[in-house]
Amino acid sequence: MSRKRNKTIKSIDLFAGCGGLMDGFEQTGYYDTIAAVEWEKGPCANLANRLKTKWGYKDASDRVLQFDIQRTDELFYGWKDDDAYGSSEGLDKLIQDAGDLDIIIGGPPCQAYSIAGRVRDEHGMKNDYRNYLFESYIKVVEKYKPKMFVFENVPGILSAQPGDRPIIEIIQESFLKAGYSVLQDLSNAIIDFTDYGVPQNRKRIIIIGLSVEYFGKENCEKLLKLFYEKYLIKYKTEKKMTVMEAIGDLPKLYPLGHDEKYKGKRISHSVPEPFVPNHIARWQSERDMEIFKLLTEDIESGRNEYISTDSLKKLYTEKTGHTSNVHKYHVIRWDEPSNLIPAHLYKDGLRHIHPDSKQLRTITVREAARLQTFDDDYVFEGSNVETYKMIGNAVPPKFAKCLAEAVFDMLSDFEKGKK
Repeated sequence: MSRKRNKTIKSIDLFAGCGGLMDGFEQTGYYDTIAAVEWEKGPCANLANRLKTKWGYKDASDRVLQFDIQRTDELFYGWKDDDAYGSSEGLDKLIQDAGDLDIIIGGPPCQAYSIAGRVRDEHGMKNDYRNYLFESYIKVVEKYKPKMFVFENVPGILSAQPGDRPIIEIIQESFLKAGYSVLQDLSNAIIDFTDYGVPQNRKRIIIIGLSVEYFGKENCEKLLKLFYEKYLIKYKTEKKMTVMEAIGDLPKLYPLGHDEKYKGKRISHSVPEPFVPNHIARWQSERDMEIFKLLTEDIESGRNEYISTDSLKKLYTEKTGHTSNVHKYHVIRWDEPSNLIPAHLYKDGLRHIHPDSKQLRTITVREAARLQTFDDDYVFEGSNVETYKMIGNAVPPKFAKCLAEAVFDMLSDFEKGKK
């Protein structure tokens, strides 16, 4: 495999979302996205648009399969005029037309495995169907037998136990049964994305699976260790990227002092000059703007009266009359990475308050995208609910590119050694 940047590695993306993982793989120039599977309509539309306009796939709408991965037989062989998903010839046809498949990437929705999700749910997410979506991922791996796979999820997957056994034990056993070797101690597969230039405190588990048939049992064990200790860490950045570096150059959005309409929606803040797509402030109430002013000025002045959890919970009760077990407010800091950009950012954004005391708002879709390292030429289509959610669910493309480069390096070295 030469170091020339041509699309030599055939890949499919499962649980693709709006394509953060895929975008990083595409940026390297080494991967040919044969198909991407995602069940939600909004992310699929954005994914198809991105594949077509940015990555030059003229048949992008055929490659993006909007479908329920749990219906695996239909996913493989095609489905017709389904009320929710239309029709498609399925994965088999796309993969046959492309030739051999080298790699499967993706990760099932993480909410069922996240510790925060288990705390919020009265049953600890034990009854959540998403606990077992990994089974569908494994079925696709078993069917197409790629050289390797990349399975991304939250670190909480290591402690999740919806049944009588830890879910990670079942996953490891299932991969082994399918003919794939994974790292034995997966705590070594937890990656801090701030080490890879992502301006946001985000840790994820990246499980690499290698085909025992292709690599050989002994090689698998050596390569897995090397992947995490040599190939991936080569792409670490020297310093952590800050919020200022990520969003500081975006146009400022100031309170108008009254409501206006913009494209049929009520707005409370100015429209950016010059215009930047997706950089429209959410409507903010006067009460919230007063709270934002208090909190941002508290940090700017150095008083720091409202930085403890207790003081923020107390403030929330004083201002709203409600109580909360967690503090609802958080101002992101200019000089450090942001807190996690989550899918539920679409609900209110109060834990992602812009640090400028003159702007008095939560972060925009574009700012969330920047903190997730999406390029500005990825213009997100859809409502705020859809766009914040899909961005929060994504793998940051900047990390995904590092991961893709490391995978390429490992495959290249192995194939050179075979010659």
